[in-house]
Amino acid sequence: MQRLILRNRNQIALISGILIAAAFTSKFVLGSLVVFEWLLIVASILGAAPIGIQAYQALKVKVVSIDVLVTIAVTGAFLIRNFEESAIVTFLFLFGAYLEQRTLNKTRSAIKELTEMAPESALKKMADGEFVEVPVEDVDSGDVLLVKTGAKVPVDGTVLSGEGSVNEASITGESIPVLKEAGSQVYAGTILDNGTLQIRADRVGEDTTFGRIIELVEEAQDSKSEAERFIDRFSRYYTPAILVLGFIVWLVSRNLELAITILVLGCPGALVIGVPVSNVAGIGNGARHGILLKGSEVISDFSRLDTMVFDKTGTLTMGNPSVAETEFYGGHGEEALSYLASVERESDHPLAKAVLEAIGETAYHPVSATEVVKGAGIVATVNGHRVAVGNRALMEQEQVELSDKAQADIARFERNGNSLVLTAVDGQLKVLMGVRDQVRPGVRENLQRLRKLGVKHLVMLSGDNQGTVDAVSRELGLTEAHGNMLPQDKSAYIKRLIDAGRVVAFVGDGVNDSPSLALAQIGIAMGGGTDVAIETSDVVLMNSDFGRLPHALGLAKATAGNMKQNIMIAVGVVLVLLTSLIFSDWMNMSIGMLVHEGSILAVILNGMRLLRYRLR
Repeated sequence: MQRLILRNRNQIALISGILIAAAFTSKFVLGSLVVFEWLLIVASILGAAPIGIQAYQALKVKVVSIDVLVTIAVTGAFLIRNFEESAIVTFLFLFGAYLEQRTLNKTRSAIKELTEMAPESALKKMADGEFVEVPVEDVDSGDVLLVKTGAKVPVDGTVLSGEGSVNEASITGESIPVLKEAGSQVYAGTILDNGTLQIRADRVGEDTTFGRIIELVEEAQDSKSEAERFIDRFSRYYTPAILVLGFIVWLVSRNLELAITILVLGCPGALVIGVPVSNVAGIGNGARHGILLKGSEVISDFSRLDTMVFDKTGTLTMGNPSVAETEFYGGHGEEALSYLASVERESDHPLAKAVLEAIGETAYHPVSATEVVKGAGIVATVNGHRVAVGNRALMEQEQVELSDKAQADIARFERNGNSLVLTAVDGQLKVLMGVRDQVRPGVRENLQRLRKLGVKHLVMLSGDNQGTVDAVSRELGLTEAHGNMLPQDKSAYIKRLIDAGRVVAFVGDGVNDSPSLALAQIGIAMGGGTDVAIETSDVVLMNSDFGRLPHALGLAKATAGNMKQNIMIAVGVVLVLLTSLIFSDWMNMSIGMLVHEGSILAVILNGMRLLRYRLR
């Protein structure tokens, strides 16, 4: 019976509301006070049933909940034959609970959307070579699966054959489809917009990136910050204190209605619900934008951030060297580039790929008499010409004369943090290229946004040489930059900052820098959804988009501020209600309950604003 009543409490609230409306109609239209009174009695009993059951269940586990206060207040109003108050209070309480649940469900919509994206079936290759649809639970690592246009990718896997565009918004928050071909990685929950893919299952079920995202976001929403834990402790003592206060007021004044009204007005509902709803909405907003905020404790620390430390390669820079600057000497540039490309095509040096990508389509020539000069470069015969490709030391060895302009260009390239690739043809310098790991587009602007959000110190730590680090630092306008640092050096540096009283976030790739991610108060991974990034860090930017970082910080600050606003609203309303009860004549139980439920709705709606948060 208890379960039946609780399951249908929304319907009970509706019936109670209809009865109250009918009661007032009978009084003012028909002039029947008897019908008026009996309709209110039935409405009171109906409305009190689910509230009383919840109060009983709370007392069984030794908790004096809001339901206990309301049950006592309604029972008292009923005993003193104030049926109007008892009926209206129970209806408002149930209606408020309905609105509260409805709006809370909306704040969890981001997570609901994620869980609905989870794939339920897969086309699995059987022993006879045919593909058969099976539940996704029946897929094991190593199985070969077929994904058709419009279908969800059922597992994390590797493309074996086929080609198509995959919408990875559920993982990265980025709606632009990504081209997938043989060798590409695909993730569960993403959608194949066009094409057909055969994939090998690498990770299945809860082990997939998508499964981990859902689990982490749900854990984050269930976690409690220091503020929430304080409010839980506060309400544990506050609610019984209101009960005692009401009893003392009755003993002193012998005014039962006044005592009952105090119980209603003192309900701490908005205080209890205000902080969790902000937390849920903030985490939900992050999930929609490809940002995992792992709990309200993380949000609290993140919002107080004053120092942000960055790894360089793959975080501030692209992680792949490319040609940044080029100078030509003595004419015949196209011919010199074709000779350079012919030589570099024979090389496995890391800079060779960058040079070939920069040159693009060109004519290739036969290469012979290749000589590798260790630590300097390559000398070869190309189309009858002696071609030297390498650094300045190779040019000196080949007795290549460097003009004043060439020397000035070399100095400038080095100041900009470039590795040099010089090309000489028959003893004459023809091409100078500067190759470096280039800064991610928009990083400088995003760093400025971080400064405006209150980050006072922007620090870069890198294993690269100090010259390269300084060049990147100058380009980005960082506070500090330190090179030649091993992972243990980075974590030691972060520990010194924390010991100095800084609130530090470390932003890295989640692989080499896992000690620093774990040590900093806030670890932020540009991990593209890798296991190490998800496990080690506090915040994950799922598509490694640096541009999401200001949004993440702004969201954390907005969420922390929203929590404080809700606490102020909740406490302020209770104080106003109790003050009005003491110093005015218009305050009564019904008005108090109406304002009380309104305050709950106000903090929920205030929290829901975070779902629409966007950094200006």
